[in-house]
This record gives sequence, C-alpha cells and structure tokens, in this order.
Amino acid sequence: MRRLTAGTLASNPDFRRFWLMNVLSTFGHQITSLALPLTAVLLLHATPSQMGLLVALQVAPFAFLSLPVGVWLDRRAKFPILFWSHFLFVFVLASVPVAWWCGLLTMTWLYVIGFLIGTVSVVGGAASQVFLTHLVGREHLIDAHSNFAATDSVARLLGPGIGGLLVQWLTAPFALLADAVGFLVSSWSLWRIRTRDADPPPTETHPVRDMLDGLLFIRRHDVLWTLAWGIGIWQLLFNGYNALSVLFATRELHMSPGTLGMMQMVGGFGVLLSSQAMKPLSRRFGTGAVILIGLVGTTAAWLLLPCIPAALLGSAHASALVYGAVIFLFDCSVMLLLMPYVALRQKVTPDEFLGRMTSTMRFLTVAAAPVGGLGAGWIAEHFGVRIGLIAIAACSVALTVFLLAATRLRHVKD
Repeated sequence: MRRLTAGTLASNPDFRRFWLMNVLSTFGHQITSLALPLTAVLLLHATPSQMGLLVALQVAPFAFLSLPVGVWLDRRAKFPILFWSHFLFVFVLASVPVAWWCGLLTMTWLYVIGFLIGTVSVVGGAASQVFLTHLVGREHLIDAHSNFAATDSVARLLGPGIGGLLVQWLTAPFALLADAVGFLVSSWSLWRIRTRDADPPPTETHPVRDMLDGLLFIRRHDVLWTLAWGIGIWQLLFNGYNALSVLFATRELHMSPGTLGMMQMVGGFGVLLSSQAMKPLSRRFGTGAVILIGLVGTTAAWLLLPCIPAALLGSAHASALVYGAVIFLFDCSVMLLLMPYVALRQKVTPDEFLGRMTSTMRFLTVAAAPVGGLGAGWIAEHFGVRIGLIAIAACSVALTVFLLAATRLRHVKD
C-alpha cells in the first residue's frame, strides 16, 4: 500500500478523507458523551450507582473483546472492519430516540446501548489506529496526530456546546439522532478513501497463541509495560470521573444542559493549546516527559473540581466559569497525556504485532475501567458526589508520584 510522505500528508486526498472522518467522529463522540448521560440523568432520573453501571458497560467490551479483536485484526484487512464498525454507530445511536418516541426507553435500554457503543469502539477504534499507521507510516504518526489534535480542538470546542443546545432544544434522545446523521456523513467520507490495505499473509498459528504472544510482547517491552499499567490505572480513575461529572454539574452546581455544554466548550481551547504545544514539548523534553506533564495536569484538574462550591461568591455563574476553567486544564492535559502515548506505542511496535499490540494495550489499559465507574458510583451513592471526586483525585496523586519517582518514563525520548 502506498504511504504518504511528509510533504503530501495534508494534501493527499485519502488522508484528508480520513481526517474528515476523524473530525466528524470526534464531533459525534463529543455530543454522545454529553447527550447519553443527560438522557439518563434528566429523563430517566438515574442514581449515581446507575450512572456508574452505565459508564462501566461502555468500557466492559474492552475487557472481553480486546484480545481476540487484536488477533482478528492481524489476520484481516483493516479498512472493511473500520468502515462497517463506524457505520454501525448510526443505527446504535438512532435507536435511542426511536425507543423514546415509542415509550420504550429505560435504563436497561441505555445499558444495552452503552455496551454496544463500547463494542463498536473496541473493534473500530483498534482498526482505525492500525489503518492510520499503514496510511501514513510510523515516521509521520506524530504529524498525523498533531493534525488530528488541532481539528479535534475545534470539535472539542464546539461539540459540547452544540450537544448541550441540542439537548435543551430537542431533548437528549433527539440530540443523539442528530449525532447519528453526523456518523452517516463521516461513514460516507471514509468509504471514499481509495487506499486500502490488503489481507495479511495467512497463518496457521492458533489464535490463543497469538493472544499470548501479544501479551508477552508487551510484558517484555519496558516502555509498553510501563504505559500499560500506568494508563490502565488512569483509565480506571477517568471512568470514575465520567460516571460523576454530569451528576456533579447538574445536581451539585445546578447547571442546565445549555450551560454545561457551553462550559464544556471551554475545554476545546485546552485541546487547541495542547495540539500546538505537543510537538515542541516532545522535541524539548521527550515523549515520555510530555505524557507525564499531561498526567500532572489531569491530576490537578481532578483535585480542583470537587472544591468548586455551588455558588462561588454567591453566584452560580461564577461557579460555572470556574468549572469551565477546570475543564480547560483537564482537556489540555488529557491530550498531552494520550496523544503521545498512542503515537509512542505504535512507533515501537513492528508491523506483525500492530493489531495485537493495539488491542492488547486497549485491553490492559481499560479492562479494569468498569471498576472505576462502579466504585465511583457506589461511593457517590453512599457518601456524596464530591467525596467520590475527592477519592479519584487522591488516587491520581498517588499514581503521578509513583510514575515520576519510580519509573524511567520521564527519560523516554522516542
């Protein structure tokens, strides 16, 4: 398959189509990440424990499917898998407003939708990362991810605001219908890509052996193993945060969907800042150090979030603005954490292990994440949402200190 060069990365039609697909998908995920929990909180009056279960089910497929999906990807062409898994999002999201219109929508329905979203993300997300590596080559992955980060910041800037307004104007289920239309357009852009990867050479190796080889490859690789358990603990905490963030904003800070969307939009400026800073920071300090900078920033945001009062200086608007500032810090930091992490793990992995490495890392880093959502939901149910957020922040501090003091990650340059 023909790969791109540095001079043609942004001008190549196939990369632009992939880029457009990525932008539209990011917009869609931003709307979904707000509209789905708001559907549960505002329409179905979900409890903290139910929100924890909803978040847990969205990441549970990573635990069950990541390893076999990695073996499957290494034995198949990635493009058809990427296209069809992407296209399925349209029907999964559209089922929510249909169920609401028919009077059938319940938390059980949302649990199923959450699990299906996670399943499609496992398959399509891994296929997307591997296909991108084939499309641009390892030497241009940082450039590609920097391009994505720049446009992701626009999606992160506008997506939550659009999602919040759609929820306020149309109700949350029909915001998901608009989201489904966006995924339909992005599927069309993906289908127009002419560059396709071929089926890998057939193998007679047993799939279980391939899964074990993928696990052993990561376990024996110093950098990948440190990233696996470090990001894995962070993902556990992040899913706890996801379970409580909308509850905190709507019930503790009394923010409307529109206000919440507008404050979430501020995070887009953080993504834009990190997209511009990622390459110079990587050149100056090294990829590992940038990952740690991102980790420190997310930890700081989690420490600040539960400190926001319901009415700062007697004003709910002031509390909302502080909430927006914390989201700005978090979104800026999370991009500095995850973008170099994804690029680094792909650069150090040979072609024959790319599919297994991607899915195995997704398994190792997200397998325990449902525990984060369930645990945070349980703590919030029994001790309050703020206490749940404080517990997340305290664990993140411990993780950050250990990765800084007891690992070589800060010395990794590439």
